[in-house]
Amino acid sequence: MTQLAAPRTTSPGRDLPAAIAVGVVLLGVVAASLFIRKEAFVALAVLAVGAATWELAQALTRRSIHLPLLPLLVGTAGILVSAYTAGSEALFVAFLLTVGGAVVWRVLDGSGEPALRDATAATFAAAYLPFLGGFVMLLLAEPDGPARVVMFILLAVACDTGGYVVGSLLGRHPLAPTVSPKKSWEGLLGSVVLTSVVGVVGVQLAFDGAPLVGVLLGLGTVVSATLGDLAESMLKRDLELKDMGRLLPGHGGVLDRLDSLLLTAPTVWVLLTVLLPAG
Repeated sequence: MTQLAAPRTTSPGRDLPAAIAVGVVLLGVVAASLFIRKEAFVALAVLAVGAATWELAQALTRRSIHLPLLPLLVGTAGILVSAYTAGSEALFVAFLLTVGGAVVWRVLDGSGEPALRDATAATFAAAYLPFLGGFVMLLLAEPDGPARVVMFILLAVACDTGGYVVGSLLGRHPLAPTVSPKKSWEGLLGSVVLTSVVGVVGVQLAFDGAPLVGVLLGLGTVVSATLGDLAESMLKRDLELKDMGRLLPGHGGVLDRLDSLLLTAPTVWVLLTVLLPAG
């Protein structure tokens, strides 16, 4: 999510035409997988979260941290599929099994301080990526799952777009200068306004819900998406990286696109489950 403290030009390292083309293709693939067959979206999610896990593993090697990648990738598939097929309890159990498997795998390769460091990082990776991503699968599993996932995505996009546009035009007061200097309070306000509007309209069109529900969804999304984006910015700053990867031309890494979505997924799931339970 981008909320700029001052007008900016496109970074010379970014390929704007490639970024637009990749963005359009990704949106088309996501839409097709959602409305043609739910299982196709599950497979797409497994692929995306697995790629983000691989990117995180590569990035952490800069600090001599080596994730047990194989059990994490297997666990990623298990967590997401379990969440979709068997619900929230299965999501939690699969997460615990993944962490346990990753820790045992790493300990078998050696013990001591390096093993403790790697096992701790593996626990973080499993919680940050497949566990949080599992809440999208919980949304999808509902009878009106595709509509709920689309709502989730639109809220996140609105938060990003509102912050970028208003921050570019009016941003003057940095939000978190030591973590992400380009984000501004004005951009945050833009995120709040646009995300709330999308929430109100989306809730009424898709679920015939009250406008207040849409506002609460918008506010919850802004808080969680901003925290998610700042958290990844802190991680990249610590690792001295501009992007977590290069898998998406013009966009950086897959994790760079998922950062704000990850914390937003459980927020939207909780709010929709409580305020608009599936009939």
